[in-house]
Amino acid sequence: MTTWFISDTHFNHKNIIAYQNRPFASVQEMNTTMIENWNRTVSRKDEVFFLGDLSFKQNKDALRELIASLNGYKILLIGNHDRRYSPEVWMELGFDEVYKYPIIYKDFFILSHKPLYINENMPYRCVHGHLHSNVIQGEGSRLYYNVSVERINYTPVDFETIQDYFLENE
Repeated sequence: MTTWFISDTHFNHKNIIAYQNRPFASVQEMNTTMIENWNRTVSRKDEVFFLGDLSFKQNKDALRELIASLNGYKILLIGNHDRRYSPEVWMELGFDEVYKYPIIYKDFFILSHKPLYINENMPYRCVHGHLHSNVIQGEGSRLYYNVSVERINYTPVDFETIQDYFLENE
């Protein structure tokens, strides 16, 4: 089993293509590409942390179908665009676990939708989304890893890659 991370897919969000200069000609192309990338990368036995902002203005039936089409054991950390539904509804729609707030993973990694403040004196690193193509810059920037799709080639990134990033920057 491999553990994967991804955020900010914004499925069915037409304007995100222009807002974030995504390399897609249409919403359909964007959706199809991200689903294919996910399923080519993630097996049914793998675990996926989805760090928020799954889709934009989709009804429950469409969301249920979308979530079912994605491989893996899916864990959602609710992002700002996911708040229209409660954790219980997101689980009914197909997520295996849902969290409203950041969580600590493997005693060292803070998983959150929006990056949380940390500094080099704290025993944590932050894996987050929300910033899309932007990254935290300046002092302390190496304490963060952005898994927004624009930063990870619209494909889930494995936990080993994230760990290696932090180890390289110790």
